[in-house]
Amino acid sequence: MDHPLPPADAAPRSRADSVYQAVKQDILDYRLAPGERFTETEVAERLRVSRTPVREALFRLEREGYLEVRHRNGWLVRPLDFDTLDHFYDLRLVLEQTAVRRLCAREPARTADGRNPLSALSAIWLTPPAERLADGEHVARLDESFHIDLVAAAGNPEMARVHRAATERIRIVRRLDFTLADRIDTTYQEHGDILRAILARDAAQACALLRAHIEASQAQVRKITLHRLYSARRVAAAPAL
Repeated sequence: MDHPLPPADAAPRSRADSVYQAVKQDILDYRLAPGERFTETEVAERLRVSRTPVREALFRLEREGYLEVRHRNGWLVRPLDFDTLDHFYDLRLVLEQTAVRRLCAREPARTADGRNPLSALSAIWLTPPAERLADGEHVARLDESFHIDLVAAAGNPEMARVHRAATERIRIVRRLDFTLADRIDTTYQEHGDILRAILARDAAQACALLRAHIEASQAQVRKITLHRLYSARRVAAAPAL
């Protein structure tokens, strides 16, 4: 769980931001698992910083819903709350269906470098089976980007901001989807079908496919077991060969 941090003479704000990013990544990568306890002193010693930026970073993560403070026993990584996860999935569905309807009604907002985002997504997801990626972790990142990029393409930055925040809150469980053997092929197929419907300007079909895709993922989340979570944690902690 070592992370490069700014030097000791760096601005306090910079050190707090770096601690925040380091601990948050440990949570998202399962190195700090739901229900696990730790102390500010442990984090400060591991990251070689004082406790002040650590405390600031941990309270920020508490406000965002990742941690709970235990005043006598340090900090707790918030256990998985499936009701709350369902709420974020519901929010994603509303935002993404709105984005898809807009994309079917008009041209998408161009990316910062002037590209058509639908063309970029098609290059990834409308590839022949023989050219598909097989690395589950990589495909999990592309899966998240697919949904984020669709909403961004609708051209409403506030909607995109809220959607990105909701997506981040469910990242820890969505990544576990890709520990299942058939999840990669299913994701390619479903994303491809959604894209084809959008490109055909068929809003009803695109929304129906999107709803089925998100609800299937939501159902898989309910099947997550501690065994799968800790198996993923062991993989994340394993040293590179």
